[in-house]
Amino acid sequence: MLDKLDKELAFGREALDVRAYRQELLSSNIANADTPGYKARDVDFASSLAGALKKTGGATAGTATSNSAPLAMAQPVSVSSGMSMAATAAGHMPGTTTLKSTGGSADDYGRLAYRIPSQPSLDGNTVDLDAERVQFADNALHFEAGMTVISGQIKSMLSAITSNS
Repeated sequence: MLDKLDKELAFGREALDVRAYRQELLSSNIANADTPGYKARDVDFASSLAGALKKTGGATAGTATSNSAPLAMAQPVSVSSGMSMAATAAGHMPGTTTLKSTGGSADDYGRLAYRIPSQPSLDGNTVDLDAERVQFADNALHFEAGMTVISGQIKSMLSAITSNS
């Protein structure tokens, strides 16, 4: 059952991971706007998300539907792999599912691309602060939208679980 919940939230989870990584890159670009020779970096969101989903989908495609199958989680994982659920009543499921990291590091989000400067500087820095701020705000807005979608999915699942009909 947990693998079905994980598959339901996989797209949003991976999208938020890639958005967070892109936000780190954009903030690094803004922080280094006055560093001589610094090259502005970014990732292509669509191809990075497709690569992350492909890797996650490949890892969970062969997962069995039994309760003892490993559950894929995206990085970063802050729980130990030996974690298990405790049954407090006789009717509870055994809870032998273990958590396994499949998301990988940020290196899996695609190749970093260097921005082509619209206005080259004499010191070799390719950061255009106006463009970086626009990209930063756009990425933050998309991150918030993704969080809203995932929150809605979780609320609807909770509503389905707790309904008395």
